[in-house]
Amino acid sequence: MPGTTPPWAVRLRAERRKRRWTQKEMARELVRAAGPETQSRLPERESIIRNIKKWEAGEHQPKDPYRLLYCQVFCLEEARLFDSARPEQRTITDVDASTIEPTPYPPHQGPVAPELVMYFLEQLPGHYKADMWLGPRHLIPTVATQAQLIRELAQAADAPVRRGLLSAGVAYAALLGWLYQDAGDIKHSGNWRTLTLDMAHRSQNPQLISYALTNKAMLAVDLEDGRMVVDYAEAALTEESKLCPKVRVLALVHQAHGHSMLPAKDKEQVDRLLDRAAELVGRVDDEHPWGNACRRTPGYIDIQRATAYLRLGAYREAITLWDQILGAAPESARRDNGVFWARQASALAAIPEPERVIQIVSTTAPIAQGTGSVRLRQELKAIPRHATAWAATASGRELAEIISLV
Repeated sequence: MPGTTPPWAVRLRAERRKRRWTQKEMARELVRAAGPETQSRLPERESIIRNIKKWEAGEHQPKDPYRLLYCQVFCLEEARLFDSARPEQRTITDVDASTIEPTPYPPHQGPVAPELVMYFLEQLPGHYKADMWLGPRHLIPTVATQAQLIRELAQAADAPVRRGLLSAGVAYAALLGWLYQDAGDIKHSGNWRTLTLDMAHRSQNPQLISYALTNKAMLAVDLEDGRMVVDYAEAALTEESKLCPKVRVLALVHQAHGHSMLPAKDKEQVDRLLDRAAELVGRVDDEHPWGNACRRTPGYIDIQRATAYLRLGAYREAITLWDQILGAAPESARRDNGVFWARQASALAAIPEPERVIQIVSTTAPIAQGTGSVRLRQELKAIPRHATAWAATASGRELAEIISLV
């Protein structure tokens, strides 16, 4: 009917009112959700408030970056919030993240119990284990719901409980950033990585700020931007003497990966950085429940070194390391093992050892299909680039056929 407010405008207003925010406070949250570069391009706050009034009245839909900021603030997918999604903004897995909705009850009122901070932190190890077994497909909705609840509680809590909730929120946002990255949804991963850094600064915890920077470096690895990886990793180490061993390990590892991606291909620098990290792994004994891959993953530094060697073209050295690593890998971590096998296969393809490559790919392809890990799928699809010397052989055609089905 003419004059009827469109559903998306009703939804914008309802989501704001659910949080008991005024339009002025809504403008504040949109600005807060933006990264520094985006913030520099936003108009004055009064202009944003006027736009919010027009959007909620249904005069016209928000355009980027406001659409993305709304999605981030409300923890809703664009398709759910605005009844539409551009094709390039859909995830490239069968994770239906658009089903993730805010909690269906009113925002928390009254004091926030400090025990809730520990409640959320105690659940993190279970989420990390589930990620190794399941991959992102089944875990994103669960973690996203909890992350949104943490954000709502932080809005209602006073310091120091708010600081504790923000610290927990950093861990959950970082995990979501990783899950979306593993699912191949770089855009939403980037949103959560940015939110991780934002909450880390609000928590005023230098360990978390550096940890959030290493998460930005992790995303930059998938963007294949070596300089960005190095910059974020070096920023994370700005006050290295004040950081716990775990954060230093993560930053040094990503710095090494960044250098392995630079045109100079400085293997000695990569080894120096990873050697420094290896010296610190045994000292990781903190109680932080986040960022524990370096402690729970057998052969963590060897895995990073073998991965960097593949980029550097040191194939035989990489294969030797992968043989050692995969011989001791737990069978339960099938998604991670699949990634490692695929990287080993890439090195073997370059030597070449076609029979071993075919055997590994045949075993690993079903894992990519079962977990929904786009990261694993991308590792598998990278193998033929190392197999050009034997692509025209029977083994090469068999490899191409298997990869085409992934």
